[in-house]
Amino acid sequence: MAGNYVFPGGMVDAGDRRAAFWQNHVDLDRADIARRLGGGIEADEVTAYGIAAVRETFEEAGVLLAHRQDQNHADLAQFLKLRTAVRMPEDWLISEVADGGWVIALSALRRWAHWITPERMPRRFDTRFFAACMPSDQQCRPDHHETTHGLWSTSEKALRGNLDGKIPLSPPTLMTLHAMLSYRSLAELMADARSRSWGGARMPRLVKTEDATLILRPDDPDYRRPEVLTRPRQLNRDRLAIGEPFTRLWHKDGIWCPVRR
Repeated sequence: MAGNYVFPGGMVDAGDRRAAFWQNHVDLDRADIARRLGGGIEADEVTAYGIAAVRETFEEAGVLLAHRQDQNHADLAQFLKLRTAVRMPEDWLISEVADGGWVIALSALRRWAHWITPERMPRRFDTRFFAACMPSDQQCRPDHHETTHGLWSTSEKALRGNLDGKIPLSPPTLMTLHAMLSYRSLAELMADARSRSWGGARMPRLVKTEDATLILRPDDPDYRRPEVLTRPRQLNRDRLAIGEPFTRLWHKDGIWCPVRR
């Protein structure tokens, strides 16, 4: 979403779907992939999602979830040089993995959520979100091509920046960060994510009236009602503080704000 902060991600490319190649270049076998990441998705399909997640995270944020035997900082620095190109070559990850002996760390990924864009949005996506720990020896670096700016932030700081208009968040990013507030530490979050399932697809509802634009989560009481009344003055009063539970977002001055029903 242009102008909003989002997590690294993108489309699953044809190269990501080369299951016969990737089964020899990831750190999990098919049974482990199905057990850890599947949950109703075939191993080859969820492998493609995982490879796309690793590839896009590197392309957009400069974070590499991969390793090689006797790896050192020079190896990682050489890999990072790929991102200096205005346009990275197609299937660059396959070439680097095959030639350099890299192993993609699918074991670093955990299932988080399945989102589908609301029906009335101009562009729609069916998206799987993964959670992963940031490697201790790396730094986030936006590529300045697909991603014009990036930041590393706690959930609370990002949510506060959103309400202040300094860090405008996309709705899925905002809702994900809000959910992460309940964890007291990264270790607690990742421990919970180990047993987390994909669950049902989350498809919020976009509501546009003459007075306001709202996004309703499926658990909002008005989600299935044909008409939803909106009163901008009331919405302004009903804006919620960080951490308060919500089921809807209000779009005001370019910012998505949690509001009461």
